[in-house]
Amino acid sequence: MNPAMNESNRPNILWLCTDQQRYDTIKALGNKLARTPNIDGLMADGVTFKRAYCQSPVCTPSRASFLTGRYPRTTRCRQNGQKIPDDERLISRLLADAGYTCGLAGKLHLASCANNRVEERIDDGYSTFHWSHHPQPDWPENAYTRWLASKGKTWEELNRNEGSAYVKPGPPAEFHQTTWCAEMAIDFLQENKGRPWMFSFNCFDPHHPFDPPKEYLDRYDPAEMPLPKYREGELDNKPSFQRLDHAWAHNEPGYFHVAGMSDDDKRQVTAANHAMCELIDDQVGRILRALEDSGQRDNTIVIFMSDHGEMLGDHGLYLKGPHFYEEAVHVPLVMSWPGRFESGLAVDGLVELIDIAPTLMECAGLDVPDRMQGSSLAKVCQGQAPPDRFRNFVYSEYYNAWTHHEAYGSMLRTNDEKIVVYHGTDQGELYDLRSDQDEFINLWDAPDHREQKLRLMKMCFDASVLSMDPHPPRMGPF
Repeated sequence: MNPAMNESNRPNILWLCTDQQRYDTIKALGNKLARTPNIDGLMADGVTFKRAYCQSPVCTPSRASFLTGRYPRTTRCRQNGQKIPDDERLISRLLADAGYTCGLAGKLHLASCANNRVEERIDDGYSTFHWSHHPQPDWPENAYTRWLASKGKTWEELNRNEGSAYVKPGPPAEFHQTTWCAEMAIDFLQENKGRPWMFSFNCFDPHHPFDPPKEYLDRYDPAEMPLPKYREGELDNKPSFQRLDHAWAHNEPGYFHVAGMSDDDKRQVTAANHAMCELIDDQVGRILRALEDSGQRDNTIVIFMSDHGEMLGDHGLYLKGPHFYEEAVHVPLVMSWPGRFESGLAVDGLVELIDIAPTLMECAGLDVPDRMQGSSLAKVCQGQAPPDRFRNFVYSEYYNAWTHHEAYGSMLRTNDEKIVVYHGTDQGELYDLRSDQDEFINLWDAPDHREQKLRLMKMCFDASVLSMDPHPPRMGPF
């Protein structure tokens, strides 16, 4: 432990985590149609990791991974619907043990909550726990539903019936789950001033269904939206999982026919996604202003990120699945700590979301447990390490995680290359990102790329083996 840090001067941590938000949904990250002034401002005041990657393209394994600093196969929480084992130690538990007060609003999603079953918690360290897996009132314990009731509203009456087959406006912004999450965050940071705290803001947006408030949706003209990146015939030599999803993509409570969508349908969905991200940005702004007004901004680490991405029609796919395109695994990640972290620093080096937990431990002056497999980004954030090279590669996994129950995939991406191996099959993907940054051309079966494929397959196999649990520790030679 850093002796200079004690309970009185440890930084607060405001952890803003969205659900299923792509990297390229933020204006300062290159999207000219996005309206995200508050996240843009956070980037100007902090450190932006331009190449941050999740360790699974699906919610539960990704969240279990970055909250523990460990890979999905190591946490044994590899699938939506699995419960994280009781012996896993979340960063919230470790911080609580060190004197932090920890709170959450929205999702946690480290266990199943299907069939009216409330998510079962482990000893997670959250003393304030406003649980709302998603806005729909599927459980009496949904804290968002209770908040609506306190205002004389119900979710059912606030949802509009008009809209298209793919986009239906949700509750007005005043009564939206993202707004509720922000209010819970503001209440928490004001109530806990004067002692170290961590708060997890875990809104459900911009996760499907595509249902922003109507007043936000009306700000975007679908005709101005670009069509998804897709080349006719590009899926012919790609894995069967993608051809299946191109025909049908899961969209609770039903399905929609991706291959049958019109260009206007696709533009409407893109517009709705932009509207959902703008609402998120507005609520981020509210929280940051409240943090500033409370006098706590200078001693608070603010993180903005998402658990994984969204295909949004690119490559003929929507939502998520056993897909490792950049749209699915490349996520936004911004960290800000005034006076301690660099301002306006853009980090080009590859990083993984498992690097967040050890970073927070180091910044709080706490020892990083050797169970954690991530590496602290503190020195990069402080300008004491090169920003252009952190990892030689990033690694991501999908082990029967959501739909496609036969799919077991591993991805390894270097600066210039990417390989995806689907275990138990002869299928895979290989991309030369120098000449094909949009990943249209699958070189998996190309005869003149056999050496490259073999080299990257070995790297991917090594990564999977070397991501084994470092515990239990070895006590001696025999």
